Amino acid sequence: MNEVIVNQQELTNVFYSGCKEQTFVGLEYEKLPVYQKDYIAAKYEDVEKIILALENDDRTVVFEDTNPIGMEFEQGHISLEPGAQFEVSLNPVKSIHEMKLFLDKYNAETAAIAEKFGICWLGTGIQPVSTYEKIKIIPKKRYAQMTEYLPRKARLPFVMMRETAGIQVGIDYRDEEDAMNKLATALRLSPIVSTMFANSPVRNLRLSGSKSFRAYSWLNTDEARCGLISEKIFHNDFSFDDYKKVLFDVPMIFIQKGSKTISTGDMTFGEYYKKGYEGYFPTMDDWNTHLSLFFPDVRLKTYLEIRNHDSQKSELITAVPAFWKAILYNKDAQCAVDDMFKRTEYKDFEELRYLTPEYGLETPFKRYKLLDIAKELINIAMQSLEMMKTDEAQYLEPLACYVKNGKTPADIVISKLKELDEITVEDLKKLNLTVK
Repeated sequence: MNEVIVNQQELTNVFYSGCKEQTFVGLEYEKLPVYQKDYIAAKYEDVEKIILALENDDRTVVFEDTNPIGMEFEQGHISLEPGAQFEVSLNPVKSIHEMKLFLDKYNAETAAIAEKFGICWLGTGIQPVSTYEKIKIIPKKRYAQMTEYLPRKARLPFVMMRETAGIQVGIDYRDEEDAMNKLATALRLSPIVSTMFANSPVRNLRLSGSKSFRAYSWLNTDEARCGLISEKIFHNDFSFDDYKKVLFDVPMIFIQKGSKTISTGDMTFGEYYKKGYEGYFPTMDDWNTHLSLFFPDVRLKTYLEIRNHDSQKSELITAVPAFWKAILYNKDAQCAVDDMFKRTEYKDFEELRYLTPEYGLETPFKRYKLLDIAKELINIAMQSLEMMKTDEAQYLEPLACYVKNGKTPADIVISKLKELDEITVEDLKKLNLTVK
């Protein structure tokens, strides 16, 4: 991995290596650690105690230098995100049932351990009390480089890094054509599905004006590495090589050489590929680091990573992978979705990205509101899971209930808080935002 790249085909081979016949689903789930007493964001020094307390014969703590930053175990791994958010990444599984069993056990165990340190977990998309100024970045070199670089690109990268929590889903692809078809479908749906799961309206003990302030913060992080990737995708004219070309034009942030983390300024990977940097030349490790620092709504790796969902309470966590499994692993469902948007263009979805954080399901789209589209998407997904002859449609039922009532999780929170003169921590506790 540390040998210098000889030709660009090596770069696209990463994506070809992901082609597989299986139809597994992966999950990355973040939750927010806060102190039980006042819902202030828990400090890294206290969250690391939870990591250490989880260690046993089957789990190994991961350190950077002497600092605990995560844990590895048979079913996946845990990592601490920039603001000490707790993220569990599960190895791909065939069944949502298997995923649910693990999550229930994981959430119960981590809740019990956290309680010993006066901490609880919130299943929301953003810290409701503490803003980034009060949240110290954890001691990890990668995050130090991002902290230096991203503020030069937009207004709210520290909000994204330190305050927010999300859910990501991994989906397999058979070959290049299948990958590109799924990428196009997922990107079209991304702002809509993000809206359905909007769950971050409260920030700094105030209603922020956004139903998903997490999504709003991503709009103000770094447009060069976020969003919908390329207009070509929406014209069904995109390939692994095109994805590589997009990445060639994105600045790198940093390269890692042994124990040295080296800032690369605004040098793009394409420039680095042509002439190197400070005597270093690109390796596959550099390419993989660069891939991991590209943050579109849907990211291509050795699988498709669908990224743009607020974190949720227990009842809605598995609705996210269930939805994407239903749409992307059933050709009829995928075609039905694509037919819904055959008269839409790239600019329509770009506009949605900027409207939905504020307006949610009331966002206008062509002759409809997103609520109408969301209802149809739920119908397609429920029917798809039934066609697959699984009983996994049960995981979509909580989401279907919200959509049937024209609501998102954020709308429920807003309805309970909007008449208050000021929001207190006690008001937040009445909302039952914790994950156990």
